[in-house]
Amino acid sequence: MPAGQSTRASNLNIERLKAQFGEMCRIREFERAAITASTEKLVLGAIHPSIGQEAVAVGVCGNLKRDDIILSTHRGHGHTMAKGADALAMMRELFGRAGGTSGGKGGSMHIADFSVGMLGANGVVAANINIAAGAAHAIKLKGEDKVVVCFFGDGAINRGPFLEGLNWAGVFKLPIVFVCEDNGFAATTRTHAMTAGGGPAARAESIGIKAEIVDGNDVVAVDEIARSLIEEARRGTPRFLLANTYRLTGHTSADPAPYRAEEEVQERWLNDPIETVRNALVRAGVAPDELDAMHRAAEAEMTQAYETAKATEWPETALAFADVQDIGDPREEAF
Repeated sequence: MPAGQSTRASNLNIERLKAQFGEMCRIREFERAAITASTEKLVLGAIHPSIGQEAVAVGVCGNLKRDDIILSTHRGHGHTMAKGADALAMMRELFGRAGGTSGGKGGSMHIADFSVGMLGANGVVAANINIAAGAAHAIKLKGEDKVVVCFFGDGAINRGPFLEGLNWAGVFKLPIVFVCEDNGFAATTRTHAMTAGGGPAARAESIGIKAEIVDGNDVVAVDEIARSLIEEARRGTPRFLLANTYRLTGHTSADPAPYRAEEEVQERWLNDPIETVRNALVRAGVAPDELDAMHRAAEAEMTQAYETAKATEWPETALAFADVQDIGDPREEAF
């Protein structure tokens, strides 16, 4: 397809698409600020940018209510922001500062914000799938009008929790949508080199969970199919979405990605999901200057979040012992 022209709906909802463009720009600029912070040693530990995958997060989460639940992977900034988390609180969390979404204790790979239904990113590949199934089962048992969306990468389908979580959801008809973001690589290994059979969608179908496949770089397409799947899941029918996308950076902010040709990456930049939306809006009559201003506003917001987080104090030392579970204390008196 022509570069930047995969948004194919004939009757675009211009205002919705503009809002999606703005949110994708915010995620992109947050990731860029996080990479800068990592380079400057303001963030300890790995940063896994989602640059190039913004359309999946925005297209899916835009169809969720605030009290709906999501779980994410080590690459979870975009999902967290798309679900409604505050950018400054997220940046403080990455920096380990007071006022972070988890008080500075979770950091990047375990970022969470229960106030918007984000139960957490997870540094263990596929581990979030069973947690998501458990959350969905709790919703069913309590009779709540909620749905769970579980994001994971293509590498997760080769680990045990994938089978366990999907099987559990299928057996108990849980209100959950499994979203596999296939960016072509499981860390540094190409997906097709380590996955036998028909891939993620085929495996979901084999368990009896209906699967849909979408161009994960086309936010309009993601938005449309996600809306349908989320409505079905809310009625107690688990669903699976395979979103084919591409990460435009390395696996981490420190990964130069020598395992793929530079020509490949440059070609993929031609299908940048943000530029795809921008081009669609311009074709629909939106002034380029307006869109440029939106992107600059996103950049300014994240620059401010970066500077404010950098100047924020560290958490009080005593808080290191707060929120630590003591149930099941091994001391004799605990029994």
